[in-house]
Order: sequence, then C-alpha cells, then structure tokens
Amino acid sequence: MSGDFRLLMLTAMYENGGNMTHRLLDGHPQMRVYPFESQLGTRLVVDHLSSLFPVKYRWPEFALDATPHQDYTAIIDEECKVRARTPHVSKFRHVPFDFSDDERCQIYQRYVSDWGRSRPNNVAAFFRATFDAWKNYTQTGEQLIYVGYSPIIVIDTEKILGDFPQAHLLHVVRNPWSAYADTKKRPVPLSLRDYMLGWTVNQHHALLFKETFRDRVHLVRAEDVLEDSFKTLGALCITLGLEPATSLNTPSWNGISLDEIYPWGTIRRPTPQANRSTAEELSRREREEIASRAWQYLDAFDYRSFL
Repeated sequence: MSGDFRLLMLTAMYENGGNMTHRLLDGHPQMRVYPFESQLGTRLVVDHLSSLFPVKYRWPEFALDATPHQDYTAIIDEECKVRARTPHVSKFRHVPFDFSDDERCQIYQRYVSDWGRSRPNNVAAFFRATFDAWKNYTQTGEQLIYVGYSPIIVIDTEKILGDFPQAHLLHVVRNPWSAYADTKKRPVPLSLRDYMLGWTVNQHHALLFKETFRDRVHLVRAEDVLEDSFKTLGALCITLGLEPATSLNTPSWNGISLDEIYPWGTIRRPTPQANRSTAEELSRREREEIASRAWQYLDAFDYRSFL
C-alpha cells in the first residue's frame, strides 16, 4: 500500500536540467526510474496555478465517484502512453520498450482493488504497475525506491509529501540565461517575460518548501551536477540511505548509456562548457532583462557572477 511506498520526485523548471538529472539517476541499481516524464496530472487539477502551468505536470486530482479504470485513464502520462500505443509518432521510438499500456491498466486496477481508492494509493499503484508491465526493464534485485520526474511539480510539494510519508523531492535549478536560451530553441517558445515568470515561481516554491521540509526537500544546481554528477547526486543518495553508484557519472535509459540526452531534454551534452556557451547565445539586452527579472534568486543560488 501507499504507506510504505518510497518515492523520489524530481522537479525543475523547463530546460533547467530535470531530464539530465533524471537520466543520470536512471542506471542506479537501487532505483526504479520512470522511463519518461511521469506526467501524473489529470484534467481535474484546477487552482490558481493551473493557468500558468500545464495540468499534465501537476500532482493529480481524482473524481470522488470514479472507478479505478476511470482514475487510470484520467492520468495524462502523455509520453509513455504515446510510446506504448502509437510508437511510430513518439520521439522515443528509437529505444526498445516492451510495454503494454492495457496490461498496465489491468495491473493498476488489481492493486487499487486490493488497497482501496485514494490519491496516494492511485499514484503508488500507477508506478508499481508501470514496472510490472515493462517486460524488458532491467531488474537488479536491489531496487528500493521509485523515481519520477515531472517539470514544475515543486509547486505541489505539500501534496506529494503529505500523501507519502517516506517521499522526498529533488528540485533542480539552472542559471536562467542558459535555461532561456535553450527554451528559445523550441518550435513555439515562451516569451522571455512568460518564461521568467515560470522560472521565478518555481524557485520561490523550491526555497519555501526547503525551509518547510528541511529533511525531505533537496535542492541542487544543474551547474553542480554538470561539474561533478557523482559527487552532487552521490550526496543525495547518502541522504536517502542509498549507495552512491558509478552509474551517476553517465546518463542512460533503462541502464543503456546515452551519447546525448536529447530527446529526453534539450541539454544534449551535459558539460559546464556547453552550459556556459548556451548562455552566451543571448543578446546583451536579453541577458540584462533576465538578470532584472531573476534578481533576488541570482543571490539565493549564487548565479550573480555566472556571466
């Protein structure tokens, strides 16, 4: 049941290194790392932030009168469902993924029928059913903790930690210049103003909840992960009661090393040099406006002298 469910939830603003960190944790022998973004949100998420961030990235809400099957289908989980059901249009069609979404749904319903419907039970059942249905998943026999990643879900930290007494949250922050420069490469990018609104809202919640849940919310800078992923993420592992693993040095998918992180994220090659050169792609006006909009967080995360 959900009471003994161990979850590490990763979160980051777009292009802030969340996918990079997710891929670096992927090969850890004591972690069951979700294959794609674990987009747990449902259309029932409606609050003062649902107009700012897509609901697929939020912590889910479920209808009081729904069935387990309806709960399952309400979870958006776009990346995994597209890869399972229509692999020819998935950006992950190049990776082997022996997985049936219909089978996962059946397994999920069995778990919820045994445990009872509730938000924590639904989420725990969703993660467990995913790995039960994933036929070519690399089992080590040592896995102790489930790892999910959803952008911006830091804003729902209170709900996540309230639902799961053993859960932890890892928030990744990246300097806003490199992050915005990568966002500009999207087909339909956010404006600088809109992007920086989302970036600052994320950092506000990360710092707030770090003070509120000191032992369960963890903050890392993407720059520190890039500089030494084994040291930075190894320290997190020790905090979680896990062993640092050499796999933390190499991004992977299902334990298979990746030459580049794309298409999981826009950071193709995770190096400090690439990170800095990305920031330098911006014009002087863009750099100055970003500094103005992020001013208080530049000090909080020691980015004042980055450029």
